[in-house]
Amino acid sequence: MKRTLLLMRHAKADVGHGEEDFDRPLNDRGHLQAASVGRLLAEGGYVPDHVICSGARRTRQTLRGVLHELHLETAPEVDYTDEAYSAGPDDLLGMINRVDPEAGTVLVVGHNPTIAQLAAGFLGDDTLTRYAPATVAAIELEVDWLYAAPGTGTGKILG
Repeated sequence: MKRTLLLMRHAKADVGHGEEDFDRPLNDRGHLQAASVGRLLAEGGYVPDHVICSGARRTRQTLRGVLHELHLETAPEVDYTDEAYSAGPDDLLGMINRVDPEAGTVLVVGHNPTIAQLAAGFLGDDTLTRYAPATVAAIELEVDWLYAAPGTGTGKILG
């Protein structure tokens, strides 16, 4: 079974005016970016069966915008997890390793620097220092989710 891992940084968020970082919303540009990524995924035939999404407001809003543009008949299973908000690359990889083996495509919506570091590991690009808001890497895995780790697939930055 083909497995595809999509690693997405949340879209552009407000700088924050008094609210906690966890509660920062997307700004107008971020909403447009999320919709654009949804269309990009649809055009590329990337349809997530499972989603791991940080519980932060901006990641949830990003996911909502992406899924809206995919026009799916059946919504993917979504794990909203506050753990992904502060997770390091190894912690996030552990979440991916626990995904149902029947899932073909997994979308992870999270934060930098973790998403960029995890993507850099999979892409074999140690110089990946900038992972702008709404950036998505697509990695085609050669193994089951349980064994997903850098070096187990090939990928590219979409867009």
